[in-house]
Amino acid sequence: MTTTTSALHRQISSARDLKAVVRTMKASAASAIGQYESSVAALGDYARTVEQGLSVCLRAVDPGGAHAHPALRRATATAVHAVVFGSDQGLVGRFNEVVVDHAMAQLGSLPAKVQVWAVGERVQARLLDAGLHALAGAFPVPGSVALITRLVGQILLKIRAPGGESAGEARGDEQGDTLMLFYNRPVGSGYEPVSQRLLPLDEHWQHDLAIQPWPAAQRPEVLGAGPQVLRAFVREHLFVSLFRASAESLASENASRLAAMQRADRNIGELLTDLGARFHRTRQSGIDEELFDVVAGFDAMAPEAAGHADTL
Repeated sequence: MTTTTSALHRQISSARDLKAVVRTMKASAASAIGQYESSVAALGDYARTVEQGLSVCLRAVDPGGAHAHPALRRATATAVHAVVFGSDQGLVGRFNEVVVDHAMAQLGSLPAKVQVWAVGERVQARLLDAGLHALAGAFPVPGSVALITRLVGQILLKIRAPGGESAGEARGDEQGDTLMLFYNRPVGSGYEPVSQRLLPLDEHWQHDLAIQPWPAAQRPEVLGAGPQVLRAFVREHLFVSLFRASAESLASENASRLAAMQRADRNIGELLTDLGARFHRTRQSGIDEELFDVVAGFDAMAPEAAGHADTL
């Protein structure tokens, strides 16, 4: 009995320790989800300001003109830069597999040369396992909201030429390159994979911005050279879009980790219940055996005691 109950007691102790770790990870993931979702919400006002600036510039600059930013011209199959957001750490279920499957399905149909950048070691490995022969580069996943800005700067720096222009602008390519994002977006208590083409800017979106009403009676004027101001707003639009994609991917990652930890917590709870029941059954069985031995010994000694009494 001693060996069996001791083994069960050790298993129960280990399961309780693991349950404490899981609960800590649950709390951390839940806190991180709120942090990243709040950053996306806070970014909304700035994003709307950037769109209003683009709206004014699009009215002042002909998107098909000679001085238009390459981002405004119609996309052709030159080169495609794709950024796939994933995770550095595990315990996230199929988080990386889902976004990689979504990205590979879309990138495989593109006729242009694709340069893929991975954000996260786990998604990088998954991309290579999915058949991608080589990556253009990889970035670490930011560990906080404050580090997302650094990641965005690194991404924009890597896909831009040394002179500060985009790869398409540096080559004199009139069409410019295409920039696509693939990431998981929070939906309810889960997430779903999405894709977004940042460059060239969507023509329908440009048209909607150009005709949207201005919130005030007087529309502002574009000071200085229109195309230069437009380029500045396009750069801010890229920053906002990349920041939002990274924050939403991080929120989705933590939502997936939270769901995994909730499942683990339930499984450990069920295991503890089973181990507790087995421990009590084993312990009771041992007690019953000891009582049986005592009763059997008493029964064996009873005739001797009676005979001794008769002799006296």
